[in-house]
Amino acid sequence: MREGIHPEYGPVVFRDRAANHAFLTRSTLAGRPTGKTIEWEDGRTYPVVDVEISNVSHPFYTGTARVLDTAGRVERFERRYGKRGGA
Repeated sequence: MREGIHPEYGPVVFRDRAANHAFLTRSTLAGRPTGKTIEWEDGRTYPVVDVEISNVSHPFYTGTARVLDTAGRVERFERRYGKRGGA
């Protein structure tokens, strides 16, 4: 690999504000100066990135996702506006 063209890759804490959950992983966001840091369980300080949603709060992963009834919508549309024949 060429030197000096790749972003810094290091440990970062991603914090889900909606679920009050945080996890430590590695990311290229480690090199960005965010100014926010957090002391992790191991006693070290890591940069922190706040996210709006993660697997802990996303409806697909939590099982609260809703399935849309598309057949019912089509029938309701046809009842409301009627089937229109070709002119």
